[in-house]
Amino acid sequence: MLDSRRMTALKLRFPTPDEPELPLDVGVHGIGRRGDDALAPITDGSEPSVRFCVDRRGVWLTVSDGVQGVHVNGRQVRRMAMLRTGDAIFVDGHELRLVAGAPVSAIVPPAGLAPEDAEADPRIVLRGVGGRYHGRSFTLDRPRLVGRLGEADIRIDEPGFAERHARLERVGTQVRLTDLGSADGSVVNGEPMRDALLQAGDQVVFDAHHRFVVEAPARAVQPLDPDDAVVAAPLLEDAPTQGGGGLPLPWLLLAAVVLAGLLAALLLYGAA
Repeated sequence: MLDSRRMTALKLRFPTPDEPELPLDVGVHGIGRRGDDALAPITDGSEPSVRFCVDRRGVWLTVSDGVQGVHVNGRQVRRMAMLRTGDAIFVDGHELRLVAGAPVSAIVPPAGLAPEDAEADPRIVLRGVGGRYHGRSFTLDRPRLVGRLGEADIRIDEPGFAERHARLERVGTQVRLTDLGSADGSVVNGEPMRDALLQAGDQVVFDAHHRFVVEAPARAVQPLDPDDAVVAAPLLEDAPTQGGGGLPLPWLLLAAVVLAGLLAALLLYGAA
């Protein structure tokens, strides 16, 4: 059985400071308007505007019938969308944000950690999921500069954006984000930050709407807690068994044909 406490890895942050963050445990969480027109969890049995469905696969957003104006990272959602940490969800003009359940300080790189301190995996990439670079991937075989300079690897030519905003480089199976003196820093998994150590699945946002996700092969992912493997294991329970006992399919077919021939012969000569 899954331990639901292990799945409480994300929280939903509301736009009003008086509304506490909602831990997204396994199950369905309805969100809608309350009396003062603000968004809040629905607990009185009324129909919510949206639902956040949490299961072993992740977090899914579903939109109730007749509800308009729901967007995720600026893209309209009519019925359903899968969410990731750091996503901005707009419902009826209000912004909700999916943030990490762990403190932000947990992903700050330790002092003195250098790229050569661990074996780097060249298949780790930074993939754009919003803004000008949506759909593009950047390999991290070398450090990547983010900024307004013409020679920047990820160039964001917008007023107020720093010429040299940040640098991204591999640190073993992770990616280090280093601020280079920007005014506001970057947003990592929904939290404003300057320096961070990113893992596969983490989202980093530059200048509000240029979004990127760190992607890596499954074997390169290092869980923060060894017990996290308990959560991943049930994902394989529906997979077909490969190898192991039992006859291969061609031999089973041959055996069936031989058995059918023997039965036919028995009937033929038995009747005689």
